[in-house]
Amino acid sequence: MVYQNVINLLMIVKVKILIPMKVLRSLKCCFTLLLILFFTLTVHSQFISAHRGNDGSAPENTLAAFRNTLLLEVHYIEVDVRTTEDQVIMIMHDGNLDRTTNGKGPFKTYNAAFLKTLSAGKGYPAVFENEKIPTLEESCQLIYEWNLAHKAKTFFYIDAKDVEPKPLISMLRKYNLEANSVFYGSDDFLHRLKMEFEGAKLLPALKNPNEIIEKFNKLKPFAFDASWLSLTKEMVDEIHRLGVKVFTDLLGPLDTEINYIKARDMGVDLIQTDRILAVQKIVKN
Repeated sequence: MVYQNVINLLMIVKVKILIPMKVLRSLKCCFTLLLILFFTLTVHSQFISAHRGNDGSAPENTLAAFRNTLLLEVHYIEVDVRTTEDQVIMIMHDGNLDRTTNGKGPFKTYNAAFLKTLSAGKGYPAVFENEKIPTLEESCQLIYEWNLAHKAKTFFYIDAKDVEPKPLISMLRKYNLEANSVFYGSDDFLHRLKMEFEGAKLLPALKNPNEIIEKFNKLKPFAFDASWLSLTKEMVDEIHRLGVKVFTDLLGPLDTEINYIKARDMGVDLIQTDRILAVQKIVKN
């Protein structure tokens, strides 16, 4: 024990510095209490990921959303990455343009210059009419500049929708974001990503406890993105014993305070949410 080593040292020198035995015992008690307090406070820290970079105040997967979310000091901004017809990586959830832009048709059939003419503010007030689909590079620049100027750092939670590992890592590396971002995608993609960048923090999907050991041995992940509906305290503990973190999505009807509390009490390491402030209120209490 650390405290015992300190006390033993004091015992050795007590004759020279004339520390009474009663004081030594008091020091031992105080030191023990401090250690208990330290480990109680640091044993579990729960992170938050902003789903599609959003706090609800701006269109999803846009620079406006990212700027607002950065002010809330989240740990990760989740972004969906896709590759254009001319091989530019951009931020877009859907494979089609129709839902979130004033364009139509498959995203991957257009070049970046055309996609930049579209509005990504569909369904939002007119103030967002000129909001564009961001490139990965624009998003990296924003996060990089934020991290330079702020003590609380934010990194990417990359959802690899349609992208190759090499250009993805190359762009993140340009802005010093490759080592601390996390990567979600198919097991095949994550394996290829690891071949490209050995230090990548992999985040494979986990649907049930029977997959834990197989996926752990295959991918050596940083964390599992565990399905909330199958997640239990026993699963969380088993994953933690492997030295792996547990992330989960609480989205749509699952994005509720009762589930935030349950996730906190189970020891889940990260909640992905569309309601950042609501989650922060729970995990800080």
